[in-house]
Order: sequence, then C-alpha cells, then structure tokens
Amino acid sequence: MLDACAELVDEVGYEGLTTTLLAERAEVAIGSVYQFFPDKRAIVQALTLRTMESYLQRLDQRFASDDLTHWWDGVDAGIDEYITMHRTVPGFRTLHFGDVVDLHLLDERRDNNGVIADQLARVLTERFGLTNVPELRFHLEIAVEAADALIKLAFRRRPEGDERVLVEAKALIREYLHRQVDGRVEMPQPR
Repeated sequence: MLDACAELVDEVGYEGLTTTLLAERAEVAIGSVYQFFPDKRAIVQALTLRTMESYLQRLDQRFASDDLTHWWDGVDAGIDEYITMHRTVPGFRTLHFGDVVDLHLLDERRDNNGVIADQLARVLTERFGLTNVPELRFHLEIAVEAADALIKLAFRRRPEGDERVLVEAKALIREYLHRQVDGRVEMPQPR
C-alpha cells in the first residue's frame, strides 16, 4: 500500500490522494486500507517514516565507507542522498520528509527538518567526534532548512534538478557549516 501511495502522490499530489484511489492502485479492498490506516494522513505519515528510515540507512552505509575522512564529507553525503532521493524515490519529490502534510509529521514536538538535523548531528558526532552537540544541532537545523529550500528550487526549475542551483546549495551549506564548526570565532553575545 505504501508503494501505491508513493506512486499516487507523484501523479496526483497529496491533495488529490484519496483512500479510494489508494485501494484501487494497491488492488485491495477499501476496508483493508482502513484496517491499517485511519485516513490518508496516517498513510502518508507511514510512507514518510519509511522514507526517513531509508534516508538514514543510506547515510549509515555512506558513513561506514572509508571515503568519508572529514565531517564535511558526511554533510556532503547527506545532501547527495537527499538529491538522489528526489530523483529516484517515488513520492519523495512531493512529500519530502512530510512537510507538505504537516511540519510535525515525524515528531509532534519538533518540525520535520529539526528531526533531520538531529539525526545528522547524531551521525556526525558518532563518525567524526564533533562536540558541542546543542550548537551543532542548531547550526545543522539552519543548514537543513537552507538546503531544503534550495534543493526544492532546483527541482522546481528542472525535473532532474537544476545542477547549477544544486552546486550553489552545496557551496553555501559547506561555507556556512565550515564557519560554524571549523572556523568558530567567538562572537559577542547579544545583550
């Protein structure tokens, strides 16, 4: 049912998705849909959670390789996987990590990009030993928001993603995080 949901979301968007369409596409009785999901939001939430798990598994595989020698390589891998999912994972280009449906689809206390930033902070601290996790999470949340907006722009411009925008997005995120993580200069705190 989740695969059928992903296909339909690509075809008709979230607003056009109905449980009836889903049942037809999945070739199941409508009662079977409601046996597992009370409404289309719950179906999309399950799809989004599956996508999030897939994203994190893909990152774990990339992080397990010896190709990543610096924390930036990890950030680059995170951006590359996000772009690859836009290109290859049914439903992802429309739903992303659920923000189309609900900014708190993944966690009722944190917005979806905050959850992604938390997960990136976890893998970066585990793999590269980065410290000051609260500050890292804060800066990653800003980076995720900026990257998300720019990657969406790239895919609005071209179905395969405007490579020029994607290159600029990576450069912007890299420079911002480099300044925050490697080049931290003590700035006076606002009073």
